[in-house]
Amino acid sequence: MSKKLYVGGLSYETGEEGLRAAFSEAGTVETVNVISDRISGRSKGFGFVEMASDEDAQKAIELLNGKEFEGRRITVNEARPMEARSNRRDNSRGGSGGGSRGFSGSRKSW
Repeated sequence: MSKKLYVGGLSYETGEEGLRAAFSEAGTVETVNVISDRISGRSKGFGFVEMASDEDAQKAIELLNGKEFEGRRITVNEARPMEARSNRRDNSRGGSGGGSRGFSGSRKSW
């Protein structure tokens, strides 16, 4: 069964092929995904590597965690499931822009 690993501390220039090559030294790599910003397209400095087996994943952690890769010391550990994020409009200010809720001018006394 495959195991997904989190890889943090990547250089902003790190590409998926370079990451695949490094992790392939530990075993069979199924997928590589370097996370990038939607707007700029620039790497966010982290990614995920899916190894073919638990043994390959453990070997990759032992081989690469805390080691220097492309000029940066990287963190490699087992990926955790993504936590649910709250909807940004569902906050304590009550809506998409703040607390006025429909008043556009000054408030008059009733």
